[in-house]
Amino acid sequence: MSIVHRATGMALYAGMVLVVVWLLAVASGPDAYALVHSGFSSWIGLIVLIGFTWALLHHLIGGIRHLVWDTGVGMTDPARFLWAKGTLVGSVVLTVLLWLGIFLGA
Repeated sequence: MSIVHRATGMALYAGMVLVVVWLLAVASGPDAYALVHSGFSSWIGLIVLIGFTWALLHHLIGGIRHLVWDTGVGMTDPARFLWAKGTLVGSVVLTVLLWLGIFLGA
């Protein structure tokens, strides 16, 4: 899980470029925004955005795991494996719930 945590951190750096592009498009006017929106709403754009969301949530839960470990709790082998599984399952479930809410307009 350590390498995945680092990889998601690096992916978040790349994803922040997308956030900056979106903010610049919003600030530049309707034509620029429409262009960026069409890219983000394409199937490739949605895959990238969903992947960015998963990376963000996975990195967040991994950070919480590390915060808990800093207190000395959960360092046994069974607890570490439970945290690893929880990080993976939690990030996937939260990503799916978030995007279902977006797609369903909730």
